Amino acid sequence: MGTWGSGQDAGRAVPPGSRPAGIGRRALVGLAAAVVVAGATLLTPVGVASAQPDGRSALLGTRWTADKDLGSLYTVTKSAGVHDLRLRADSQGRKVTGKGIGVALIDSGIAPVPGLDGVQVFNGPDLSFESQASNLRYLDTFGHGTHMAGIIAGRDALVTDSSVNDPRYFVGVAPDANLISVKVATSDGAVDVSQVIAGIDWVVAHRNDPGLNIRVINLSYGTDSVQPYQVDPLAHAVEMAWRKGIVVVVAAGNDGNASERLTNPAVDPYVIAVGAADSRGTEIRTDDTVATFSSRGSVTRTPDLVAPGRSLVSLRDPGSSIDKEFPTAVVTDAKGVPRFFRGSGTSQAAAFTSGTVALLLQQRPTLTPDQVKRLLTSTADPIAATNVRLQGAGLIDVKQAGEIATPTATQTFPISTGTGLLESARGTSHVADPENGIELTGEKDIFGKVWSGKVWAEASWNGRSWAGGTWNGSTWTGSAWSGRSWASTAWAGTSWTGRSWAGRSWAGNVWSGGSWSGGSWTGRSWAGRSWAGRSWATYT
Repeated sequence: MGTWGSGQDAGRAVPPGSRPAGIGRRALVGLAAAVVVAGATLLTPVGVASAQPDGRSALLGTRWTADKDLGSLYTVTKSAGVHDLRLRADSQGRKVTGKGIGVALIDSGIAPVPGLDGVQVFNGPDLSFESQASNLRYLDTFGHGTHMAGIIAGRDALVTDSSVNDPRYFVGVAPDANLISVKVATSDGAVDVSQVIAGIDWVVAHRNDPGLNIRVINLSYGTDSVQPYQVDPLAHAVEMAWRKGIVVVVAAGNDGNASERLTNPAVDPYVIAVGAADSRGTEIRTDDTVATFSSRGSVTRTPDLVAPGRSLVSLRDPGSSIDKEFPTAVVTDAKGVPRFFRGSGTSQAAAFTSGTVALLLQQRPTLTPDQVKRLLTSTADPIAATNVRLQGAGLIDVKQAGEIATPTATQTFPISTGTGLLESARGTSHVADPENGIELTGEKDIFGKVWSGKVWAEASWNGRSWAGGTWNGSTWTGSAWSGRSWASTAWAGTSWTGRSWAGRSWAGNVWSGGSWSGGSWTGRSWAGRSWAGRSWATYT
């Protein structure tokens, strides 16, 4: 769940210690710069609102550098202690960079952009509505998944072990982790709960495939489900992944500090629910707070911790929906190339945490999901004067998590059954047929197949929910694995032209086995909560 906006690079100065304000798509006018002799006193002449020294952020036209931007991954990873953990050695004497750990990104796909060309990226199945169009299949037409991928495991091609903490390069939290992309969302974020559940089940079924070693799922997604987690099928899906040895990291939600409930499946107490921290425009951690958009939990279920989630600079996906919608979020690198994008949300905080988990699992491969969660929550730094329902255990401290002894941990919350309603799991998030506006509702998946929570839950637990490319009685994808991607399409060989995706559907193609109402799907009736929160431009 993320929002996108202008941030510090948008041609305005942000004095050290101030809190960046969201400016969305407002035009920047009336600023001027002047060269002042060293030691001179700044005056405020008539007609000038104020005169002050340059802030830490660069003004329009100057060169952006990662070590001067409080939202760059260099800065936030250094502050959180990631640099310290990356300098430690694992049991084989290797630097701790996430080597060999697979992170499944169930999202909108990943675009092959610079910063991911040095990363092991594998295509899982494309379960999105765009899978029926060969020129859209696997590609990130939305832009959300690429941003998350950069935070988790971005890596410039020239980065080496000795330069992994060098601000001249773009480096994600776990730059040597494997990324497994499971695309479920389209260019407008449209996705049904049944697709997300199918994606989770696929990851569980293929977690031990050669070269994958999937130990982490990142799910920056959530709905306003209206049923308890104990019966909710989406919550049950992530809980089953957890019980199969996969650490599931979920965005807590962007419904604000006054909200009374986390989104689904973050409500499931077994997984790691992550809220967003706000640095307040300073380099020190002691004045950090919880971002105003980050969801507050209930008395019984809070975020487990918070992680950096405001104004994070990650990879831009040129031509994607959010790239076109929020041009002021584009960040130009030190060479003048507009290759980065700034976004805020619990999505970004979850991705940061997923990268951290990959580091810990490389350092200590035998960690169970419960032990990983205990490591993170027992070492988090409590945020002063902040309600526990907002921060959980506090602000993630990666250095401390990498240093303390492995804890004993076993969670004993009530176990879910998954026998609840699919429609209740959707909450207010529905996809619709653009031809007639009819929404997909009730106990059926995107193919119109009848959904039985009891039948699915039993099959999921026994590892039988997927049979080749078939799930819930319909063919969703191919059944051939090429070693780097599903359906014999390699990520590295996929072209990306930056074309416009706005308003594009899958051109009337129907899914094999049938379609619902004979049309393509759109997110037009969406509540706007599932991936993006309530606004894309408010928080920068």
